[in-house]
Amino acid sequence: MQRVKIDPKREMHELYAPTQQPAIVEVPELHFLQIDGRGDPNTSPDFRAAIAALYSVSYAAKFAVQRSIAGVDFTVMPLEALWWADDLSQLASSEKSDWYWTAMIMQPEPVTAQIIDKALSEVTAKKDLPALELLRFESLREGTAAQVLHIGPYADEGPTTARLHAFIAEHGYAPVGKHHEIYLSDPGRCAPEKLRTVIRQPIAAP
Repeated sequence: MQRVKIDPKREMHELYAPTQQPAIVEVPELHFLQIDGRGDPNTSPDFRAAIAALYSVSYAAKFAVQRSIAGVDFTVMPLEALWWADDLSQLASSEKSDWYWTAMIMQPEPVTAQIIDKALSEVTAKKDLPALELLRFESLREGTAAQVLHIGPYADEGPTTARLHAFIAEHGYAPVGKHHEIYLSDPGRCAPEKLRTVIRQPIAAP
């Protein structure tokens, strides 16, 4: 039997492969594995632990789908994160210790709550990952949003984010919800100047 490979990044090209020109998109309800935390992502052991747990369960879910649905396979999606702070001006500063975050990985349609429960049990039995206790499977619907592709180090995102917010204002919208980033590149394998990050901001008419 020929295997059917599902690649959500290609199917949702508009959402996961934007250009460096800001654009307005409609984001449907999507399902994510999520873990909440707080602190500087560059130094926080909690953030690294969350990433390890998310990827471990995402790959376990992929293999569970392969076993339960004959001929179906899918590409594990990239890491994403929502960011916010009590004082929103902190998101534009270099001080990140008070940032709140939700680290997450989108799960395509073949993945159900039952698949996630099975995958979580398998990973828990094999690996000592404390962050597994914080993991949840939830839906997220951002609706109308503006987004842009940033190329370069994460620390240099400021001007790109400012350009996105200027675009939002020019089109008569206001930011709502949380700052959203999608990390298309593996920082362990990609030079900082070539990192590709989607920056997304949900918007609404003021």
